[in-house]
Amino acid sequence: MTHIVRSLVTLLAVIVAAGCTTLGEHATLPTKLPPVRYEEVTFGELPGWSDALLTPSLRAFLAGCPKLAHSLERVCQSAQLASQGDERVAREFFESAFTPYAVISAHDSREGLVTGYYEPILAASRARGGAYQSPVLGVPRDLLIVDLGSVYPELANLRLRGRLEGRRVVPYYSRAEIVAEGQNSASNGSATPVIAWVADPVELFFLQIQGSGQLVLDNGERIRVGYAEQNGHPYRSLGRHLVDRGEMPLDRASMQGIKAWAGANPGKLQDALNHNASYVFFRELPVEGGPFGALGVPLSAEYSVAVDRGYIPLGAPVFLATTYPNSEQPLRRLMAAQDTGGAIRGALRADFYWGAGEDAGALAGRMRQRGRMWILWPRGELLPKRLVEASRG
Repeated sequence: MTHIVRSLVTLLAVIVAAGCTTLGEHATLPTKLPPVRYEEVTFGELPGWSDALLTPSLRAFLAGCPKLAHSLERVCQSAQLASQGDERVAREFFESAFTPYAVISAHDSREGLVTGYYEPILAASRARGGAYQSPVLGVPRDLLIVDLGSVYPELANLRLRGRLEGRRVVPYYSRAEIVAEGQNSASNGSATPVIAWVADPVELFFLQIQGSGQLVLDNGERIRVGYAEQNGHPYRSLGRHLVDRGEMPLDRASMQGIKAWAGANPGKLQDALNHNASYVFFRELPVEGGPFGALGVPLSAEYSVAVDRGYIPLGAPVFLATTYPNSEQPLRRLMAAQDTGGAIRGALRADFYWGAGEDAGALAGRMRQRGRMWILWPRGELLPKRLVEASRG
């Protein structure tokens, strides 16, 4: 396998030299994170802090404790004790155990983009037939994955995907190629296992964007699927693509608007979906509890947030000040950073987890708000070295 690893690293070098990526989980390869500042503030400077309900925030933080290490892990015992109390005790815990830091971009901006995501629920079948023609795919057996950090420490958390073509390592198949293969042979002898079949390719597309979901089978059984792997191609926005092509105005480029466009333009649909060459593969997960985020713990509806882990340590409490979808109504809440996402890039970038089902989907699909963020870090502890280095540019 040594020659495979060397080929993959060579492929990486070629990709970077060409100025494009077919990389890893989120398809970017920054050689150096853009600089950011972390400015220590008081809790009194957090807008709406005095009115925030903190017991659900404490429960969300505690859910991540089994996966935490070092500084954050040290406050978990105190958090467990505080969880036995009321709202006053929860507030005392956060204010005594943490120091808040405002997240400020290199251009001295304190505002960024806040979107929303949710767990969709789709009708499905274990067998292909009738309306069920779109496969929910497991991880292909021919997908090669190399953790680049094992070769180059500076590339930690980045992985390269590819496949063998003879003795050559080439990028893995694109969405268009995977869809074509899935329609032809995914159910019979393919290198890619099929978990289930769904009826609507658009719903499957958004299931991939959300990263997890529930499938209600035709026999009444319910299963949960979650992100397992990705084909390595960069994520491209379908909404932006449709706007650029003149298919819809920018103010309609929400999940709901895209679904409406798809229903009215079935002949154009697959070509539009193929614009996003990225493809997500799934694994079955326990139905009980919430879907699992990148931290490896179940997400808490309306209290878990996806972040760029290059700037926000997973597991850390994050105070978010934004507004409700399509509204000026303030949404100020202490969240737990427990997930990541393909489009979640930058220090001031967050994806708000709304929960499961249609109501959550309606909120998530419309959410595209401005917002501010503060990290809460254990009092008396230094910020992680990589954050300090990013703050120095």
